[in-house]
Amino acid sequence: MRIIGIDPGYAIMGYGVIEKDGNSYRLLDYGVITTDKDMAMPDRLKVLYNGLMEVMAEYQPEEASIEQLYFNTNQTTAIFVGQARGVAILACANNGLDIYEYTPLQIKTSITGYGRAEKKQMQNMVRVYLGLDEIPKPDDAADALAAAICHSRSGNALKKGFRMK
Repeated sequence: MRIIGIDPGYAIMGYGVIEKDGNSYRLLDYGVITTDKDMAMPDRLKVLYNGLMEVMAEYQPEEASIEQLYFNTNQTTAIFVGQARGVAILACANNGLDIYEYTPLQIKTSITGYGRAEKKQMQNMVRVYLGLDEIPKPDDAADALAAAICHSRSGNALKKGFRMK
């Protein structure tokens, strides 16, 4: 099963594509799609959409795992990230993927066994799951890989009826 994990953002959007076969994982690709701060928001969203479409065309994931947004202070940032998240959802939907969303707490619990794990703990466990020599960089890509791994461990993978509504 191929899963794309997405860490939504409008300046930096992380993505990670993994393949799970039984209890083993294979890393296919990870990285970030970036936009310039001087670009108009519609242009930034177009860059994010096109970047995700390219990744999905190359790796043909079957399902998508997207981190839910959590903001407690800056409403403007939340709106912009929400728009970027919408673009990510649209790219996944246009590729016919079932889309699942997980809170940061759910992802941390799935990956480390502890919902309040530190970022370094999360990144190290992503490294371990994928058999990598080093922690994936940048953080946004590691977070996207964590979302993909979380989905593969959730019991939702390849089940219909649990997809985002």
